[in-house]
Amino acid sequence: MEYVTLNDGFRMPVFGLGTWDLRGPACIEAIVQAVNTGYRLIDTAQLYRNEKEVGQGIRKSGISRDELFITSKVISPDKTYDAVIKAVDRSLEDLGLEYIDLYLLHEPYDTAQEMYAALKKAQQEGKVRSIGISNFHKEKYSGFVKECGIVPAVNQVESHVYFMQKDLQEQMHAHGTVMQGWAPFTEGRRKIFDEPLMKRIGEKYHKTSAQIALRSLLDNGICTIAKSSKPERLRENIDIFDFRLTEEELKEIAELDEHRSLFGWY
Repeated sequence: MEYVTLNDGFRMPVFGLGTWDLRGPACIEAIVQAVNTGYRLIDTAQLYRNEKEVGQGIRKSGISRDELFITSKVISPDKTYDAVIKAVDRSLEDLGLEYIDLYLLHEPYDTAQEMYAALKKAQQEGKVRSIGISNFHKEKYSGFVKECGIVPAVNQVESHVYFMQKDLQEQMHAHGTVMQGWAPFTEGRRKIFDEPLMKRIGEKYHKTSAQIALRSLLDNGICTIAKSSKPERLRENIDIFDFRLTEEELKEIAELDEHRSLFGWY
């Protein structure tokens, strides 16, 4: 596994498991399989309604807590300072953890600064280690970082070969915020696995299009998370640390960038 050092000194794996839409026993088993396959970052959120299952999967895996990096996120209607304080405590209880490695605001809410102040308090109390934001585009990020006090360690946003958001990454890098991408496979909105360029490059390295898609993000300095509950896909997705793409290949892949979101977050 490769790691990136956040602006607060903590290290975060550059790749991890996303758990959106994983529920019940399937979620628990996916966590166990992922951890046993080598995953060390698990991403969840209150919106996903699976924090309890994620916690159960972590305990069932038998891995030491200090080997894992757990991310969660707060959503509306917890939009006030006091509500976010309670939300953090609720996440800790549901996950069965003494601390959460990274806690994010799930969206750029109109009370984002007030909510973030609660995250800063939780950080001071040791309930969370790193704090950040999610789905803040360039304008929202620019306005937020001017007033937030503690610069977000991470901004988790849509990022894939068709919408890599390199301009946002450069903007955040200047302030010390790491970009972490979601939907590296576009969640079915593009036939990325059938993309001729990805298949051609994959043949060179004996890798799949999915692995090339993930590696292209990492080689552009973009951390990412990918969801799967199938053991074979979990193994495939994490098998991306034995090669790197060339500058020419990265330039070719950059030509796929349509510079527009495939989702409704922006």
